[in-house]
Amino acid sequence: MNKRLRTGAIAAAGVAAVAAAAILLPNANASTDQPAAPKTLSAHSATQLAASLKADLGDKGAGWYLDSAKGHLVMNVLSEEAAKSVTAKGAVAKVVHNSMTALKAGAKTLRDSASVPGTAWSIDPKTNKIVVLADRTVTGAKMAMLNKATGGMGEGMVTVKRSQGEFKRYDGGNAGSAAGGAAGANGGQAAGGAGNAAGAGGAGDAAGAGGAGGAAGGAGGAGDAAAGGAGDAAGGAGDAAGGAGDGGQQAAGPVGGSAIFGGNARCSLGFNVTVKGAPAFLTAGHCGNDSKTWTADQGGSQPLGTVSDSQFPKTDFALVTYDDTAAKPQSAVDLGNGSTQEITKAAEAAVGMKVQRSGSTTGLHDGTVTGLDATVNYGNGDIVDGLIQTDVCAEPGDSGGAMFSDDSAVGLTSGGSGDCTAGGETFFQPVTDALQATGAEIGAGGGGAGGAGDAGGGDAAAGGAGDAAAGGAGAGDAGAGDAGAGDAAAGGAGAGDAGAGDAAAGGAGAGDAGAGDAGAGDAGAGAQDPGAAGSGDSLN
Repeated sequence: MNKRLRTGAIAAAGVAAVAAAAILLPNANASTDQPAAPKTLSAHSATQLAASLKADLGDKGAGWYLDSAKGHLVMNVLSEEAAKSVTAKGAVAKVVHNSMTALKAGAKTLRDSASVPGTAWSIDPKTNKIVVLADRTVTGAKMAMLNKATGGMGEGMVTVKRSQGEFKRYDGGNAGSAAGGAAGANGGQAAGGAGNAAGAGGAGDAAGAGGAGGAAGGAGGAGDAAAGGAGDAAGGAGDAAGGAGDGGQQAAGPVGGSAIFGGNARCSLGFNVTVKGAPAFLTAGHCGNDSKTWTADQGGSQPLGTVSDSQFPKTDFALVTYDDTAAKPQSAVDLGNGSTQEITKAAEAAVGMKVQRSGSTTGLHDGTVTGLDATVNYGNGDIVDGLIQTDVCAEPGDSGGAMFSDDSAVGLTSGGSGDCTAGGETFFQPVTDALQATGAEIGAGGGGAGGAGDAGGGDAAAGGAGDAAAGGAGAGDAGAGDAGAGDAAAGGAGAGDAGAGDAAAGGAGAGDAGAGDAGAGDAGAGAQDPGAAGSGDSLN
């Protein structure tokens, strides 16, 4: 009897052990097979990992992008096997249908059979498709040609969208002034905001073309104008836009985003570089084609350099060598608030990358990379390939300006549609391609910050009184109503000399000291000076 009981107990224990194993083993297997959690990466680290994975995957990869909200790298792959190798290295794997080879072949088909002015297309790794944009000029027969070409590729390969604007290059006319610049900065409020002009006869925000301190293209807040005199406390040096007033600092020379002038064109400097030790800068190729020589002011009295290489169309970059071989321009970008961002290296763009753009018309704006290997047809045979597509706005005069991510140079402004009021799409020449083609290197070295204007009559160094050129703002000569006296050129803002300041190339001069809303037309103690608004000047 005891033997039977023992046998039964052993059997029962065996059943229980089997049942427990049945429960535990799947869980053990699940924990072993569980993929590693994706790594949280910076844009730079993600780009490095993507390059490594791309090399490992070969033709089994199909592009990649950044999930910037989570800090994850997403790699498109063509098989589950490839997905496992991606997740093992800390990225997110996404199995897709279209190979990169197929997508590039589709883009070539569009170039060959649908070369329609007013169209653009890029490869979007998020949707694993070619995204085609048709601007408002693409109608009738042109739209029919586009539909025929894309229809033969299938819905799984291409998506067609409409752009509300018109694709154009963003070089501006040399006559561009505060009127043009202010329009691009929403009524004259540049990054940093316009200062309040509190005159004896009227007070109000200096808004609109030519408004005090409303310097589209990089001016910060202009100082308070009190008792009919610009500057703090009747004759003191005002808070000059761009930081040349109350101890603010700015670059000693032109930097990324500064206005440059050549012939009848106005563009923006991209990045200061060196070529075999010699100082130079990059800008857009269509700007380089506009003029052989470039200056920091509209009048041509401040020469900068001479074009040594200009490529447009097909690509869109130019290399301009500084005339002063001893120059040491700062490797930086104007942030539009009196400060600069140092640029230490160049980086490849990635879809999902957060970027900023600085230009002489609209100052600083930010956005996201939305497509790579983009082609845009500006018309008249001007077709450019290999561009970066973004949702960052830009306007005429911003061409050539710097697109960057933290301290990395990424692109040079080419063109697009829309403006900084309605938004739109903008295309950029990859900096890495321009550097490789020209042999240039990022980082021109040197370049300190300019000094503040001397209150009560001193000249502001490095973009001070008189002509505040190339993004500088003049605060000097602040005596008896003069604030930054004179011409605010190329995106610099000076509070005009009792209404006499000419605003040129996107800069804004404060109209009449003491006039309420300078540029808005509300005359206070002083009559508004029509010249201060830059009326009549236009951008092409």
